[in-house]
Amino acid sequence: MQKNQIYPVILLAATLTSSGCVLNPPTEDPLQVRLAEMEKRLSAIERILSSGTLVDLTVQSNELGRQAAELQGRIESLEHETSEGASRQRDLYMDLDDRIQRLERTTRGNSAASVRDGGSLEPGELPLPGGSDRDNYQAAFELLKEQRYDEAAMGFEQFLVSFPESQLADNAQYWLAESHYVSGDFQEALGQFQIVVEKYPRSRKVPDALLKMGYCNYELQRWDNARSALQRVQGEFSDTTAARLAEQRLSRMREEGH
Repeated sequence: MQKNQIYPVILLAATLTSSGCVLNPPTEDPLQVRLAEMEKRLSAIERILSSGTLVDLTVQSNELGRQAAELQGRIESLEHETSEGASRQRDLYMDLDDRIQRLERTTRGNSAASVRDGGSLEPGELPLPGGSDRDNYQAAFELLKEQRYDEAAMGFEQFLVSFPESQLADNAQYWLAESHYVSGDFQEALGQFQIVVEKYPRSRKVPDALLKMGYCNYELQRWDNARSALQRVQGEFSDTTAARLAEQRLSRMREEGH
């Protein structure tokens, strides 16, 4: 899922690279030299965007990618609009320079928000006190990626307390459950996955949460409950990857005689 979400950013970078629109300004034109510098800065932004991995920064990365593409188009327009006069170019340059600076600050901010500056997360503490819901969500996810499962669980739990109305709340609930699941606490994970299904019935995470409920019950040797959850995935979300994984686990259960 995460790879599919990141593909638009990667494709954007590939399209811009293959377009053949590389600046080659005359060395005697200071404006064109500065435009070439802007090209390099845009390339750096695009590399940051295309190397991103997670989950749920994808929406933000896609937006940054869209802005980078728009800026690239405007730079190319500058090269073909020299007949309109240096004054017009100068105005466009100043606007572009301002927008690129804002993009660069945003990408630096994302990077800073993705990793906490050492130390341990305490119960009831946000990963980034004073940060936005998106920043704290990303920081908690980074803890999960770093296999700091207990801290990730605390981070997502406090996120849900501090930002209950966030658009990321359903995702945070799912990853809270996942933090317990990968730690082997299947009973706690089961309850947290169930909250995803019951509290966020329209969430895209529901098929995966149901699948994991089946997995948790399997690990807890509650065969009937496991079968029920897995069959529900098949019945309600038949065209999903979760449904195919549910069938694999059901086949395994049949082979094991459960």
